Amino acid sequence: MLGGKKVTVVFVLGGPGSGKGTQCTNIVEHFGFTHLSAGDLLRAEIKSGSENGTMIDTMIKEGKIVPSEVTIKLLQEAMIKSENDKFLIDGFPRNEENRAAFENVTKISPAFVLFFDCAEEEMEKRLLGRNQGRVDDNIETIRKRFKVFVESSLPVIEYYSSKDKVKKIDAAKPIPEVFEGVKAIFAPYAPKVK
Repeated sequence: MLGGKKVTVVFVLGGPGSGKGTQCTNIVEHFGFTHLSAGDLLRAEIKSGSENGTMIDTMIKEGKIVPSEVTIKLLQEAMIKSENDKFLIDGFPRNEENRAAFENVTKISPAFVLFFDCAEEEMEKRLLGRNQGRVDDNIETIRKRFKVFVESSLPVIEYYSSKDKVKKIDAAKPIPEVFEGVKAIFAPYAPKVK
């Protein structure tokens, strides 16, 4: 329950460049979920020029992880504002502390975790290829982000694996093939045809 509505939450995890964003777009289109990217919410907060935004900006530039409470508050506000009750939360929880804080603060446990498994070489190639002019798309920062992902996010994946809540996707395949795997997982959430 969140703001009086029962919600379904799916955490979407995978290293930088594993194709999470692309597949989230497909899931939204086919299964009617609302996509909440922790990164986008943080970037929007930075753009707003708020005090909170300035603090977030500094931390990201230093390659640090933003405090859980900050991100959770942004996610919660977005979920409450939304008309929807099915959410993909992308790039969060980033670590065990995020995970525990999210469940404690929101009292929501995810339906499952969608994990995009992709080799580091492949992700590096994709990130350098996309170069969307994001500050964090240079080789040093990319390698730092991989290291942070492995050290921080894998324990989250292991935690949910122990609860049988991880659905792993081979994200190194071409986009359409990856989506076939995603569709099979989301079939139970397909909108009911009236």
